[in-house]
Amino acid sequence: MEANKKWLSLPKDIRSQLIGNVFCSNCLDAVTITDFIIVDHPSGVLLKGKCKNCGNEVARVVEAEE
Repeated sequence: MEANKKWLSLPKDIRSQLIGNVFCSNCLDAVTITDFIIVDHPSGVLLKGKCKNCGNEVARVVEAEE
């Protein structure tokens, strides 16, 4: 629940940019993450989901500003 609060505290446009800029090791490019969950991470939050293009598992750490 805390991770979700951190995620929702970011402006909507920033969240959209982050969702659309996740590296996929299969596509070797920045892709859009789909079907993701938000979990706590020591640096902020972690988005874990799938690549929109190929379905490969992808993740992105979103660092919290202190």
